[in-house]
Amino acid sequence: MSAEAIQDEAGPPSAFWRGARLGLPVVVASAPFGLLFGALAVENGFSVFEAVLMSATIYGGASQMVGIELFGQKVAPWLVVLSIFAVNFRHILYSAVVGRRISHWPLARQAFAFFFLVDPQYAEAETKGERGEEITFAWYMGMALPIYVCWTAEAWIGATFGNMIPNPQALGLDFLLPIYFLGLVISFRKRPLWLPIVVASAVASILAYKTIGSPWHVSVGAIAGILLAATMPGRANGKKSA
Repeated sequence: MSAEAIQDEAGPPSAFWRGARLGLPVVVASAPFGLLFGALAVENGFSVFEAVLMSATIYGGASQMVGIELFGQKVAPWLVVLSIFAVNFRHILYSAVVGRRISHWPLARQAFAFFFLVDPQYAEAETKGERGEEITFAWYMGMALPIYVCWTAEAWIGATFGNMIPNPQALGLDFLLPIYFLGLVISFRKRPLWLPIVVASAVASILAYKTIGSPWHVSVGAIAGILLAATMPGRANGKKSA
């Protein structure tokens, strides 16, 4: 997708850059995690090329971490794929929500955009939609491209120079990303049933982590929150049930 095509769709030339400004905090927050992934991938037997390719194609930090833990072990390939799918299950929910806000886009652009639909992209798109603002392709890609390019570059840097750090996990820099995600969750606190849904998801996720283990706790937590919201559709939509 050319830069000219993105700018043509922008309307005002600043639409792309408004999106890019929203992507900058994500780049900063995800940088330690991206670097850590590259370092750990090489530590687990990946080549630099394989580490970068994984970041460029899967493009999901948690699922990439699950992948490097399972690759090289005596685990059936289908189980590796299923585990990564379990971690990324929430992206199906994201696409269902964001899809209704970009349904006016050509189908090819929608498909292209869904590849970049990671957690912060979803949160910002949903927030923008709730304000009644149109989500343009230029704005969307303005946010998505810097995050994606930097994420892939960070994998290369971490894979290339990560061996200079004896124990990458000991630095604890990856705490920045969970804090950022916590901020995303809190940003939706004014929605009806926000607290019960968050609590239900958290409790279910913790119990699943303690019983069936990772990465299934991610999907279990998401499903628990969905089920609670589905049982009270009127209140979840901010309306009284009939």
